[in-house]
Amino acid sequence: MPDASPADEVKSCCAAAYGTDAVALLLGEAYHPGGLALTREMAGSLRVGTGDRVLDAACGPGATARLLAAERGARVDGVDLGGTTLERARALTREAGLEDRVAFLHGDAEHLPVPDGAYDALVCECALCTFPGKRAAAAEFARVLRPGGRLGVTDVVVEGGLPRELAGIAGWIACIADALPTAGYLELLEGAGLRVGLVERRDAALERMIDRIEARLRVLAMTAPDRLAEAGVDAGAVAPYLEAARRAVGEGRVGYALFFAEKPA
Repeated sequence: MPDASPADEVKSCCAAAYGTDAVALLLGEAYHPGGLALTREMAGSLRVGTGDRVLDAACGPGATARLLAAERGARVDGVDLGGTTLERARALTREAGLEDRVAFLHGDAEHLPVPDGAYDALVCECALCTFPGKRAAAAEFARVLRPGGRLGVTDVVVEGGLPRELAGIAGWIACIADALPTAGYLELLEGAGLRVGLVERRDAALERMIDRIEARLRVLAMTAPDRLAEAGVDAGAVAPYLEAARRAVGEGRVGYALFFAEKPA
């Protein structure tokens, strides 16, 4: 069997990281800035309705997939590379009684394990920036949408160089090390044959996420230090990354954006 490529190693490492107790402890149910409130807004803009087939690329523990099924009446497939993450997604979906409308597939967003033109809408939240093969992923998004299908992407944007503290694998896991500038995402989506209709910056959502992680760390350090230790979280080691991220957002070097696109009919 051939050795894994550096890109494959990065994807496997990030997928495994997002399946850890540490990430669940610090981020809660929704693993992206803006949380489920931003997901609801995106679903409305994408006009997701009863019976629509939706793909959630890099679905994580499935919070978005369950929301789209429960609140919008959609039939949702979630795809993720993390085996542990998918196990958790399936368990939470069983508990919610949504197994008839939500399914999860193990797969790579750069090689989606689904047929051409199968979906009315596709969402990808705070994940495209972590894919080594972004062009391949964008091409896959276009491939699996039906003509007239809609795409919603939320992601970190980097308009200047990152602080040194946020480079390397820690930055990948923080969803920023390989993020593109706004123009880079536009070129990526349009290059895949998608028509971008709307771009909105939501930097405040990223700031609120940093605030939430800091607050969780403080509370857990005071009330449940054993949980932090069991999850392998060192609050003192995390703090410099959070401060560097906050500074980068304040300087306008790092932000968060919503992109809406459509596959031409």
